[in-house]
Amino acid sequence: MPNLWTTTRPSHLRIIAAAARGAMADLRTIYTPFTWTVGWLGRIIMQVIFFALIGTLLGSREAVIYLFIGQAVMATVTEVFMAIPSTTWERRAGTLALLTAAPAPLWPVFVGRSLQWLPSGVATGSIVLLAVGPFFGLRWSVGAALLVVPLLAVAAITMYAVSLTLAAVVLRGPRWRNVVSNVAILVTMLLSGATVPVDLWPGWLQAVGQILPVTHVLEAIRFVEAEGASLAVLPLGGLALMLGLAWYVFAALAFTHFSEAGRRTGTIDFAE
Repeated sequence: MPNLWTTTRPSHLRIIAAAARGAMADLRTIYTPFTWTVGWLGRIIMQVIFFALIGTLLGSREAVIYLFIGQAVMATVTEVFMAIPSTTWERRAGTLALLTAAPAPLWPVFVGRSLQWLPSGVATGSIVLLAVGPFFGLRWSVGAALLVVPLLAVAAITMYAVSLTLAAVVLRGPRWRNVVSNVAILVTMLLSGATVPVDLWPGWLQAVGQILPVTHVLEAIRFVEAEGASLAVLPLGGLALMLGLAWYVFAALAFTHFSEAGRRTGTIDFAE
């Protein structure tokens, strides 16, 4: 007798797409256009301005621009890292055990399940950089502005992989979801060059920063702001994408290990 599941099993892309529809429904539930604009975007703009004013207190235009760009890009990363706590929602909803019991791999579900944070994060960073940035001395030509948005998308896509890797670990202890998310944001902010140059850190910490895709995206965006649109940023974007791909592999392996261990030991429950 043929294995019906084998003949009808959906592809990984179809699983991701189906999960993404649930993710976008979540986004519409969490935000209305008004609450996203006033509540979320307004808060982020104030946060970025706060850091830029530190540069003003230092009396350095370069510091203002450096901190403004760093915090604007970190706004995108911060929203993408919301995938860490949102991944645990499946456990709270009682669906994680069912997903683990299904014969399909677990990782495509979670890749799609928190995708709502990517377009929101890219929109946040783009508005801050392009609409608010000029008030703080950032210079964007039309070509540069058109390049900034894809670079922010690269940051969101690649750092989403980092977020998923951490989320796969947090699934084992969902009570730590917010702690892990906040610590990950802080570490990224410190080591990626968002607040201080990477070369101020000891060599081993610089090495850690180099495996974060956003480190290279930040360098690319700063180059675009200073020099204008240029193909010279393509190697930096390509490096970020390669690092992101490696992080996606780590995330898939982590979700696979989690699901296989849960099936083997029967330790998946509905508790947080």
